[in-house]
Amino acid sequence: MSENTETIFSKIIRREIPADIVYEDDLALAFKDIHPQAPVHIILIPKKPIATLTDAESHDHPLLGHLLLTAKRVAQEAGLKNGYRVVINTGDDGGS
Repeated sequence: MSENTETIFSKIIRREIPADIVYEDDLALAFKDIHPQAPVHIILIPKKPIATLTDAESHDHPLLGHLLLTAKRVAQEAGLKNGYRVVINTGDDGGS
């Protein structure tokens, strides 16, 4: 994916679109979904544009690991003590 590709997520990262941000660091941003499909529905995105998991490269390994550990942290901070679900939508058949 091109670094210059505009998405709703890049606009949220730049604060051009408002979002209820619950976590942010240098690599990732997490915010509440405006149309939640669960009682707690938080979207976690990398700040580096990666269109889908299919587009990830081997050099993205540290970032992808960081995202999973960040999902754990965000879930803990949201008080999800009994478990949580992590979903990655990829492509048309994956719901993205």
